[in-house]
Amino acid sequence: MLGTVTALYRYPVKALRGEQLARVEVDAGGIVGDRAGALFVRGDGHARSGKTYRGKENRLLHTVDSVGAAQDVARAAGVTVEAHDEQPHYFDAEPVSLVFDTWLRELEVLAGRPVEALQFRPNVVAAAARGFSAPEGELVGRRIKIGDVVFEVVAPITRCVTISYDVVTGVADPALQRTIVAERDNKMGIYCRVLVPGTLVTGAAIEPA
Repeated sequence: MLGTVTALYRYPVKALRGEQLARVEVDAGGIVGDRAGALFVRGDGHARSGKTYRGKENRLLHTVDSVGAAQDVARAAGVTVEAHDEQPHYFDAEPVSLVFDTWLRELEVLAGRPVEALQFRPNVVAAAARGFSAPEGELVGRRIKIGDVVFEVVAPITRCVTISYDVVTGVADPALQRTIVAERDNKMGIYCRVLVPGTLVTGAAIEPA
């Protein structure tokens, strides 16, 4: 046994605040309803015109949970955005992300302060089983089973500036990212690909598959 699921998160609109759920359905493409919409920049004068508008572009997006509020935040920065939902998911990379508490506690020691799991926008937060201390890289290529869902661990997650934003206020803490870059090779958490769909629930065991 590798650990136990302590929290599940889904982000209905890419870059906006997520929702914590006790149970989520997982299909071949990821968690149903996760990043099912995204904001796209309108107008020719912006570097991301026609592309997604993300936390990288506006540190306040993660603090709101509705398209209307996000459009207000963007408008205040002089950007016009519109919502798209034509595809099942709008992912940057792989569909499901997982973070173990042991990795977060390690970062807290390195940073010298508490760290919120939500700063890393995970889908699955897990409590490590006694004796489990593997770093992210050691899990790559392995298959893990959570409930009736089977995943393949694809890669450690390379982090961007958004991890330094407070999830409530949006205030930046650049020192946190500097610590991750210097001490953890800018990695936190793992990306997983769905091999066998099913249902995830909090409290489920995480085991080798």
